[in-house]
Formats: sequence, C-alpha cells, structure tokens
Amino acid sequence: MRTFVIGDIHGGLLALEQVLERANVTTEDTLIFLGDYVDGWSQSVEVIDYLIDLKSKQNCICIRGNHDQLALDWLENRHDDFDEEMWYKHGGKATVEGYAKISEEKKKAHIEFLENLQDFYLDDHNRLFVHAGFTNLNGVKWEYFSKLFYWDRTLWETALSLDPKLKEDDLHYPKRFTVYKEVYIGHTPVTRIGETVPVNRACVWNVDTGAAFRGPLTILNIDTKEYWQSEPLNELYFNEKGRN
Repeated sequence: MRTFVIGDIHGGLLALEQVLERANVTTEDTLIFLGDYVDGWSQSVEVIDYLIDLKSKQNCICIRGNHDQLALDWLENRHDDFDEEMWYKHGGKATVEGYAKISEEKKKAHIEFLENLQDFYLDDHNRLFVHAGFTNLNGVKWEYFSKLFYWDRTLWETALSLDPKLKEDDLHYPKRFTVYKEVYIGHTPVTRIGETVPVNRACVWNVDTGAAFRGPLTILNIDTKEYWQSEPLNELYFNEKGRN
C-alpha cells in the first residue's frame, strides 16, 4: 500500500493515465489529487469521469482547486465575483466546449463531484495536502477565508524566498512552516522558476510541474519522494493550444 500525490491535471486525461501506469498504481494504493482537474486541455469532462470511476475502485482524496471552483460556479450559474471572460482566457473555454456535448444527467453527477471536493486533507502523520496554501499562522483549521485554500500564493512565495540557513527555532523563521511536518501544494507551476520536477522548499513540496502549459504531469510517492512524469502536455495534445 503506497500513497501518491498528483499535481494539477487541467483537462489532460492522457497524462493522468500515463503517470498512473508509469508508477504502477494499483487499487491498493491511496491517491491524493491536489485539484485543478479542469480548464486547459480538451478532456476536462473526461478527467472528472475518470476520477468519479476511480473513486469507486480505490481510496482517492480529491482536493478543490481554484479552476474546479470556477467551473462549478459556471455550472451552477453563480456569477457573483466571477469574471467569465478572464476564466475563458485561462482555460475555461475548453471546459465549456466539453460540457456542451454531455447529458444533463452526467452534468449533475459532475456538479455533485465538484461540490464534494475537500478544501484540504491532513493525514495521520501531520502532512497537509492543499491546492494553493493557507495564511493563518496557526494552520488551516484557523483560516478565516476558505477561498485562500485554493487561491493563495503567499505560502509558496515565502517558501521560495526563505533563507535555507535559517533554523526553525530562529525568531524570524515563518511560523506557518512549523505547523505541519510537510505541506503538498499545486496551483503555482514550478515552471515559473525554470523547473519541471517537484520542488521542495522548507516543508513545502510543490507538485504542479506545469501540465496546464508545456510541462509534464507528476505523481509523487509521499514516503519515498520517488516521482514519475508524463510526457509534456503540449506533446500529448500536439494539435491543441491548452493555456499557452
């Protein structure tokens, strides 16, 4: 029995199938998905179909990403604080086109899936899994604005800027990095710092390796830190633009 964490998929079903096969995932393994299943490549609907089916076969923990919430808001016709034009530009167009082809019954099943996504998951070893981050110095259970779980970038920015020589007992060491043994996030692609593999800073592991753009999708064994990757998504979907 192994536990894997999977980065942002963004409609790339071909990549998801590829990493699960490359990691030799079995139904005995636990899969933790960090969110952003939709928006980008053309198979957002198929990715959710796949996850719904996978959850019926093995232990899957599905975290809510900001793009998943945007898609849910659109599906449920909620337009408060929703910039539809901006969403279209950042991958929403492909999602809308995908949902134009399915039945109302299947759409309802997808809405139920999206509504039941978790804001975060904390395991028995004090390891936190969250799409974007958190801002409260005492941890996720004290977060006042729940949207920050899938929109925050300050956790990762702080981790990147932290002096690696600074010790945990130093007065200037960020308290956020002392709450959990490890924190696994997606949301901000590591391609922004020129990487295409998981990046660890302080206690934070960023597993978003840019699958929405020209990077691969990554699956990582949280105990051994061994990881497997798909081919770059722009090669798997060579006739599509994605979010590029």
